[in-house]
Amino acid sequence: MSSQTYSISDLARELDITTRAIRFYEEQGLLSPERRGQERIYSPRDKVSLKLILRGKRIGFSLAECRELIELYDPTGGNQKQLQTMLNKIAERREQLEQQMLDIEQMKLELDTAQERCMQALEFTIKSQQVV
Repeated sequence: MSSQTYSISDLARELDITTRAIRFYEEQGLLSPERRGQERIYSPRDKVSLKLILRGKRIGFSLAECRELIELYDPTGGNQKQLQTMLNKIAERREQLEQQMLDIEQMKLELDTAQERCMQALEFTIKSQQVV
C-alpha cells in the first residue's frame, strides 16, 4: 500500500463531498485519521473507507452496514469476506427495492380507484344540482 496521505480538504475535493461530511463520518467512528496537532492526516485506507461509505449511501446502505463492510476490509486477504458480505447486502437491498416497487404499484392502483370514485361522486353531485 502507498504511503501517500491526504488532508481533509484533499479528500473532500477529490471525492466531491464537504469537509463537514468527512468529520461526521469520523465522529461516527467510520474513519480514524492520524492527528498532527489539529491537522487530520488520512491514509489510503481512510480514502477507501470513505469511497465505500459514499457508494453504500448511494445504494441505500445504512451507516451500520457501511461500518460492517469497512471492518471487513482486508487488503492482504483478498477481501473475500467483505466482498461476499457486500454481495449479500446488495441482494437484500435489491429485494427491498422490488418490494417497494410492488408497494408503489399497489398504491397507484388504490389512488386510481379513489380518484375514479371521487370523480363519479362529483359528477353525481353536479347532475343532482342541475336537476333541482
